[in-house]
Amino acid sequence: MVTHEQQTEKTALIVEDDKAVLQLIRLYLAQAGYRILEAQDGVAGLRMALEESPDIVLLDLNLAGMDGIEVCKNVRSESDVPIIMVTARVEEDDRLTGLDLGADDYVSKPFSPRELVARVNAVLRRTQRNTENQKETGNHLTAGAVVIDLDRRSATVLGTEIDLTPTEFRLLSYFIEGRGRTVSRDQIIENVFGYDFSGYDRTVDTHVSNLRKKLESANPEGQHLKTMYGVGYRFDV
Repeated sequence: MVTHEQQTEKTALIVEDDKAVLQLIRLYLAQAGYRILEAQDGVAGLRMALEESPDIVLLDLNLAGMDGIEVCKNVRSESDVPIIMVTARVEEDDRLTGLDLGADDYVSKPFSPRELVARVNAVLRRTQRNTENQKETGNHLTAGAVVIDLDRRSATVLGTEIDLTPTEFRLLSYFIEGRGRTVSRDQIIENVFGYDFSGYDRTVDTHVSNLRKKLESANPEGQHLKTMYGVGYRFDV
C-alpha cells in the first residue's frame, strides 16, 4: 500500500482531459486522503475552481473548450487557490508562462504519481505555514508606500490594492520583513518556498520578476525591489 501524508479535509480539483491520467491522479490523491473533484475540459474546470472552492487545482494545459493557460488566467483573476500545472509541454517557456500567470508549481508528463502527491502536499504545506506565520507576526507589515494586511491577505501600494498570487504574497511579506537586507535565491527558497521545493532558480526569478512588475506598475517611482547581480535581491524603502 502506498503511504502518503494524510490530508483528510483537503479538496483537490483535477482538470485533465486524458481519462487514464485523470484516473491515475485521482487514485493516488484519494489514497492520500484528498476529496476529489474533476473536470475534463477547461470550461467545466474553470467553473468548478470558482464555485466549489477547492484547496488546490491540478491543471492540464491542453484542454478542450478553454486551454489551461486561459483557465489559470481566469482563476487567478478571482481566486488565490494554489495551482499546479500538470502537462506534457516540457519547454522552459511553457513552464515560465504558467508561472507568469500565477501557477505555484509545474509538473511535466510523464510523472511519478508519488512525486505528484508530494508536490501537492508541499504546496499546501507552504500555504498553511505562511498563514500560521502571519498569525504570529501581527496584522500589518508596512514599508514605505507598501502595506500588507495579513488578516485579509492583501497588499496595497499608495493606498491601491494590488492583485498578488499566493506565492507573490509570501515573497512580498518576506522581503518587507527583511527590508534593506540582501537575500539569496537559496534563502528565498528556504523561507518562502520551503525545504521541499523542487523547482528551478528560474522559477524563483520569475516569481520575483512578476512581483516587481506589479509593484512598479502601482508606483513607478518606487523601485523598491532590486536585483543584486550575482547575489540575490534586496527590498529597499
